Amino acid sequence: MKKLFSIMAITALVFASTLKANATVTKTMPSNTLTVVTADTVTFIQDEDGGETMESRGFHQELKDRFVEGGPGFMGIVLLCLILGLAFAIERIIYLNLSTTNTKKLAENVEDALKSGGIEAAKEVCRNTKGPVASIYYQGLDRADESVEAAEKAVVAYGGVQMGQLEKNISWISLFIAIAPMLGFMGTVIGMISAFDKIQAAGDMNPSLVAGGIKIALLTTVFGLIVAIILQIFYNYIISKIDSIVNSMEDASITLIDMLVDYKNK
Repeated sequence: MKKLFSIMAITALVFASTLKANATVTKTMPSNTLTVVTADTVTFIQDEDGGETMESRGFHQELKDRFVEGGPGFMGIVLLCLILGLAFAIERIIYLNLSTTNTKKLAENVEDALKSGGIEAAKEVCRNTKGPVASIYYQGLDRADESVEAAEKAVVAYGGVQMGQLEKNISWISLFIAIAPMLGFMGTVIGMISAFDKIQAAGDMNPSLVAGGIKIALLTTVFGLIVAIILQIFYNYIISKIDSIVNSMEDASITLIDMLVDYKNK
């Protein structure tokens, strides 16, 4: 939990630093042209004598402006979903990468230790190796003195425990994936209701009266979908990583049982 809160704090600091990076610097250029320079935008504004206005806006600046236009209410909640979802996703990615083990090399080391030093030497190899595969090996070797069947049951039981550890907090990521677009749709519906209230109060169907409100309402849906898409990419990566580790665990378990059978026969 402490790691999760630290990741959330780092994510919030990174987001705050990106907002500060858009500080505006203004300077006067020749021919009475005012140039406004930001981190993502360069805007040329002609003087009062006239002339065309040339504006080049970056994607990051445009995204930030649209976010501000959407209003602090629902946009803030959608942003919170993104921050929390990314925090859980980053925590899972770090954990899964640390849990990845070279199972082939581990199996070779355990087999060599069994041949040279027996069960205790093989357990020592597992103690010095990180990851769920090494933990499963250790549990199986710890019951190997009883029988191969007892070792197999220990491997299966502890494999389920390790799978639960790998899938921890995954449900929170899927929750934020579902909530973000729902919040966006809710903001859009509320914005549309507000727009129709303005039409009813004015007693006239004037498009300019409600166009701004409808645009702001639709922005909440856009950002909700963006958050869901970002988190979905991380979610799919995490699921594929878990499947890869689980397959390695199953293969390693079969290899361990075969090694114990050979060891017992000898």
